[in-house]
Order: sequence, then structure tokens, then C-alpha cells
Amino acid sequence: MDLILWRHAEALSGDNDLERVLSARGEKQARSTAAWLNQRLPENCRILVSPARRAQQTAAALGHAYTTIQALLPNAQVSDVLSVSGWPDASGVVLIVGHQPALGEVAMFLLDDDFDGLSWTPSCASLCWMRKEEQGASLVTIFTPE
Repeated sequence: MDLILWRHAEALSGDNDLERVLSARGEKQARSTAAWLNQRLPENCRILVSPARRAQQTAAALGHAYTTIQALLPNAQVSDVLSVSGWPDASGVVLIVGHQPALGEVAMFLLDDDFDGLSWTPSCASLCWMRKEEQGASLVTIFTPE
């Protein structure tokens, strides 16, 4: 199993967190990361996306069908992300489009056997691609649109 954690692109501030939209820079970031992903994603990749508008817009840049998952809201926990992804038993590639701090915490949890509340803080529209190994995960790549 491969798990890709893609943080949503830069969004404008707003009173309703779930309705925040991408900034012009965020739209460019989403397109850049989507172009990189589209050259590498297998056809059978499952794409799971937070219902927050900024995550939906980020995922839409891929041009592929995706599934909206309520458990991936901005307040998601490591266990939520791992559960919806099917880690470690799912087959193929799963792409999660979501939020901080959950995505960074998942990456650290899977890549660091001594996880102790540490977090990776990906910049907007960045992703971390990991692969299931016998024990834990290995890092395939980190991509940032900058």
C-alpha cells in the first residue's frame, strides 16, 4: 500500500472555516501539485478528501473522481486518517487531501518508530508519499509546489 498525504493549497481567511476558498496563489499551488501527481498516480488510486471547501478545490485540480470523507475535517485525528485510508491493509495507492496538523502527525507516526507527539508541518499544497513496509513505512518522496 502507498499512502499520499496532500495538504490543501493556500486559502483565504474567513469566518466559516469549512467555507474558506483557495487564494489565487492557492489555485496555482493546487494546479502545480496536481500536474506532478497526474504524471505519477496509477489509474486505480483512491482519492479521499475533506469536505472543507479548500480541500475540495485542491482535489478538483487533479481532474479525477474523488470521495468526500467527513472524518477528514480540519479536526481529524491520526486514527481517523489511518482508518479511512485502510492503512496498513489496503491495496494500491490512497491519496488523502486534508489538513494540518493531522497530516503531519500521520506522516511522523508512520515514519518514526519513536513517535512522541512530533509533527511534520507541510507547506500548503505539499504532499508526503509513503509506502508500507514490513515494519512501518518508508518515505517515497516529499513534493512542494514551490
